[in-house]
Amino acid sequence: MKVAISSSGKDLNSQIDPRFGRCSYFLIVNTSDMSFEVFDNESGALGGGAGIQSAQFVASKGAKAVITGNCGPNAVNTLYAAGIQVFLGNTGTVTEALDNYKNGNLTPAKTASVPDHNGLDAGTGGNRIMGTGGGRGMGGGGRGRGGRGTGGGRGMGMGGGGMGRGKNIS
Repeated sequence: MKVAISSSGKDLNSQIDPRFGRCSYFLIVNTSDMSFEVFDNESGALGGGAGIQSAQFVASKGAKAVITGNCGPNAVNTLYAAGIQVFLGNTGTVTEALDNYKNGNLTPAKTASVPDHNGLDAGTGGNRIMGTGGGRGMGGGGRGRGGRGTGGGRGMGMGGGGMGRGKNIS
């Protein structure tokens, strides 16, 4: 039987990615011989509908079960409509999750584990936004008082490397 697992890496020793719709990779594993295929999750960058698109993708690959950390209601409903069992709340490696699945230690989910996100909201910018601040520190602004200084007025303050404090919706 084929099982789809949201993964942060490309092999069975990778950690489970807790985000179904926005995971990095899907590993589609044949549990009878542990052979597997790796797919980049191209739906992860969508502004909305990532869960539904991801659910349709794993269904198209013949998966009969999904093992992941969290999954929203739209994705769960799409998976159930396709006849796919959903196992939520999983952590650890892909191999550990598969062992738990094969040993009957996982319980199918009845509902989603997170609320409907309605896609990426403004301000996330893929989990980070560019900072707009003037930087921090003693600079003097190039007026004969020490040059540009920390940040140099290029938004390098507080968020590190020019990144602001966007809301992380992992």
